[in-house]
Amino acid sequence: MTLLSEIAGRSLRLPRAQTRDVVVERDLPATMDDGVVLLADRYIARAEPSDGTDSPPPTVLIRTPYGRRGFFGFVYGRLLAERGFQTVVQSVRGTFGSGGEFTPFDERADGLATLRWLRDQPWCEGPVGMIGSSYMGLTQWAVASAADGSIGALAPSITASQFHGQAYGGGSISLDTALSWMLIIAAQERRLAPLRLILGMRRSLPRAFDALPLQEVDALVAGEPVPFFREWFDVTAPDDPYWTQRDFSADVAGVTAPVQLIGGWQDIFLPWLIEDYVALRRAGRTTQLVVGPWAHTSPGLLAASTREGIAWLRAHLAGDRRLLDEAPVRVWVGGENAWRALPDWPPPGVRPWRLHLRGGGRLAEAPPPDPTAVAVQPGGAADAAASDTAPDRFRYDPNDPTPALGGPVLLAREPVTDNRPLEARADVLTFTTAPLEHDVEALGPVEADLHVRTSSPYADVFVRVCDVEPDGRSLNVCDALIRLTADAPPAAADGSRRVSFQLWPTAHRFGAGHRVRVLVAGGAHPRYARNAGTGEPPQTATRLVAVDHELLHDAAHPSAVVLSVRGG
Repeated sequence: MTLLSEIAGRSLRLPRAQTRDVVVERDLPATMDDGVVLLADRYIARAEPSDGTDSPPPTVLIRTPYGRRGFFGFVYGRLLAERGFQTVVQSVRGTFGSGGEFTPFDERADGLATLRWLRDQPWCEGPVGMIGSSYMGLTQWAVASAADGSIGALAPSITASQFHGQAYGGGSISLDTALSWMLIIAAQERRLAPLRLILGMRRSLPRAFDALPLQEVDALVAGEPVPFFREWFDVTAPDDPYWTQRDFSADVAGVTAPVQLIGGWQDIFLPWLIEDYVALRRAGRTTQLVVGPWAHTSPGLLAASTREGIAWLRAHLAGDRRLLDEAPVRVWVGGENAWRALPDWPPPGVRPWRLHLRGGGRLAEAPPPDPTAVAVQPGGAADAAASDTAPDRFRYDPNDPTPALGGPVLLAREPVTDNRPLEARADVLTFTTAPLEHDVEALGPVEADLHVRTSSPYADVFVRVCDVEPDGRSLNVCDALIRLTADAPPAAADGSRRVSFQLWPTAHRFGAGHRVRVLVAGGAHPRYARNAGTGEPPQTATRLVAVDHELLHDAAHPSAVVLSVRGG
């Protein structure tokens, strides 16, 4: 293990190990409040002879549904223990030998019981730290505000204090991510798990993405019904007791332990991670935000989150700040492809840059003209204005859904890619600026503010911002989708609806000579489940109806995308 640890430490660019002699205590039992026993492994450097006055190293807890040995035991167990911590890696309820039934995201009671168990151990002194990504981050938020001072530092990455926003993105279902995660959970404890995962990703998932009804696709992926997956279709509302019990966002401002948040611009949890950071800052808490050029499973993200997390935990559990970058915010600025230290997020000094969608596929700062205010002469300015402001149209057909190309999904391989194949489709509209005269930095929130009219009140609107390079490549920067219903947003007298929603935030420099492009479509399948167009419940819908879309961009309906910029 010494050679493997050395190779891993170097490849992840971790601080130098303090020891390679690590002892592992397996299957430590912790009894939960209802009598269920969860198992944990403890990793600690082998003790040197002492006079008995030495304090044990700081304790770091990792609660995971992915197993406490193998990859996760190695990274969060051994590698952290080699660097001055004792780590306790616990399998959550119903996974890898821990008792009970796995009920996703319901982690508060077991997390608090585990912390009490830790404090009763003779080898655990002082506040406990926690670290981990994704689900392991949620287990930190589950206990963060209710731990009675027993937590000394938290380092959650690519995660959020609530998972409902990601699961039901914009009111749709994050289908690709949901089915991919279900496949991982279903396969991970079975015989030949790696082979099952590979075959599932290559064969089962593509078939399941196109299958209907959605409530039965779990059997295609897992080989049998998955109770928690089917339950999700019955509890879609964020205020349903199922989700309120698993939503810890209201407690974020009350977290007193220092919190380091690490995310990726193409990560599935980014908007909600940013919300958690803003809540902590407004409450005056000690926090740090790091956002890099990563998707959820980017190798570089694992390296950065482990390295940064070690520095954060050392600083706040052991008083050693030598490895810690003190900047409150550090972001990777796309286009410039460089790290930037900032005093806050969004950074002070940015302003809204409103780009209007115009006729002829143009994107411009100037709002659309009012044809009635232009002198009327055949073939003159009035006719040009009318042509400029005429609606653009496309048809979204769920039988041939607009595909997702790049963007945040759980197992993204190329989250940023050339969007020209997507933009060439008849069911996609594009609007593009003239070449920029100078650099424009977008740093902060991004909003779509569109006026649409659809042949069915049940439709989706997908919007993406791209950076078009001088050679024509159109690289996605940020995007999002919103689902329309019969009641929301309300229709105006002319049948149009104003659709305003937040895209993923961004830090991106659009270089001089580049162009900004906005893409509008009726879906992004299978990242988001296709809209059937009928208003039927998504879990049972089998009938698919095409929907005609009109995008309005006249003086009365000034559709636009708004970026937060410096310059421009």
